[in-house]
Amino acid sequence: MFPKVHAGMEMDDTNSGKSKGNAEKSLRILVDKMRRFPGLVWQTVWKVGRQDPRRVFHALKVGLSLTLVSLLYLIQPLYVGIGQNAIWAVMTVVVVLEFTAGATLCKGLNRGLGTLIAGSLAFFIEYVATKSGQTSRAIFIGAAVFLIGSAATYMRFFPYIRKNYDYGIVIFLLTFNLITVSSYRVDNVLKIAHERFYTIAIGCGICLLMSLLVFPNWSGEELHNSTVFKLEGLARAIEACVNEYFSDAEKEVSGDQSTEDPIYDGYKAVLDSKSMDETMALHASWEPRHSRHCYRFPWQRYVKLGNVLRHFGYTVVALHGCIRTEIQTPRSVRALFKDPSIRLAGEVSKGLRELASSIRNRRHCSPEILSDHLHEALQDLNTAIKSQPRLFLGANSNQATNMLALAAAHATQKQGVSLSSVKTDSSALLDWKNKRTTEQSKEPERKFLRPQVSKIAITSLEFSEALPFAAFASLLVETVAKLDNVITEVEELGRIACFKEYQHGVEDIVVTCEKPPVNPAQNQLPSHGAD
Repeated sequence: MFPKVHAGMEMDDTNSGKSKGNAEKSLRILVDKMRRFPGLVWQTVWKVGRQDPRRVFHALKVGLSLTLVSLLYLIQPLYVGIGQNAIWAVMTVVVVLEFTAGATLCKGLNRGLGTLIAGSLAFFIEYVATKSGQTSRAIFIGAAVFLIGSAATYMRFFPYIRKNYDYGIVIFLLTFNLITVSSYRVDNVLKIAHERFYTIAIGCGICLLMSLLVFPNWSGEELHNSTVFKLEGLARAIEACVNEYFSDAEKEVSGDQSTEDPIYDGYKAVLDSKSMDETMALHASWEPRHSRHCYRFPWQRYVKLGNVLRHFGYTVVALHGCIRTEIQTPRSVRALFKDPSIRLAGEVSKGLRELASSIRNRRHCSPEILSDHLHEALQDLNTAIKSQPRLFLGANSNQATNMLALAAAHATQKQGVSLSSVKTDSSALLDWKNKRTTEQSKEPERKFLRPQVSKIAITSLEFSEALPFAAFASLLVETVAKLDNVITEVEELGRIACFKEYQHGVEDIVVTCEKPPVNPAQNQLPSHGAD
């Protein structure tokens, strides 16, 4: 006799085998990830340091600063003199020391002034409160905390104070309330406040020395270099955009914009730079005048130039969008306008690079930045467009209507409606509309235009072949108009900043690197709390 085997038992054995196989596969994947993890970590560490070696020096500066303030704890004589309040020096270094000298100065001076003013005012409140009785003292302290806290908070809404001294007011509120409220119960609050002020001053002093004297990174130089990089990025983006539009090879269009795309890399830094430019300009205004003239440098003009470049970047984004539209001009039609378009884009890129070189070398731009070649290329493009009127106007309106009727009839056949004949005049279009109305009355819930009908109708029109290129050419001409605004703003910056005059025959030595510039936003560490 043969043993009976149930179907359920066979299924259980199969499921358990599959589960065991999935577990082994997951375990192998986990082991493989753990084996590759050290290599990935090392690659990330090397990549971050290679992109900007200043990050390595900044990390070493922070480590050295923390070591120095830790000596207040580690050395016995210093610990006896300061006590446990030495922790405030460590917290000050962690919060205040930033990547650039301007950011460190802004935070350090705000923290020091906020602590000093709050301590002085708190001692004055305590001196007045001690002259009254115990009950009156509590009422006076509560009223002082309410009035000063409300006034200081309201001052934070002032644009100038919010822009320059917001962090200092937060430190002021924290220190004032700690000293004033704790003075009601603690007798030696004056000594505690003195020790805290000393430790904060020590921490701020170490941060300022490290930022200003040990491999300093200036916010002004960062803003200056980022402006040059944005001009060069726009120049690369325009050239790459026009070359790709007129290239002979088909390029697969993907939905997501990869960081490998040179066009996207060129204008991305411009579009994302508004808040970063304003922050770097603010920090640069705190930095010392280390130029030979020691005048106030117009950092806000860099912000205005960034706004003009951003509007220029919007046009480049629209040019990039013309490459990725659903309806494209045939390449045979594009070839008719290839030469003047490429020459025009090359002249615009050349002008942007000349502006970048003038800002890099702090000199006025060449008077021949808008050369005759630019106007010739613009005129040639205009002549080429005028020489092909049928591409943009079409043969006649009846032909366009007949093509729409053919497209509609073809779409109706796809939907299962039999047509004995397809007319090519306006009656065919009228018949199709009547049938369409009848179908909609039978199916009221389907009142939308079928996408295949609209797409066939649009692509069938003769003049629609040149419409995408007309949009592209219009945007390309718009870059010439926007270039004039950029030149005006750069010249105004050079006039206010006292750039040196342009000299004919003097070649500027420009050192370029193949790797892309580092985005200044990547060097900004997350902000800390007001500890």
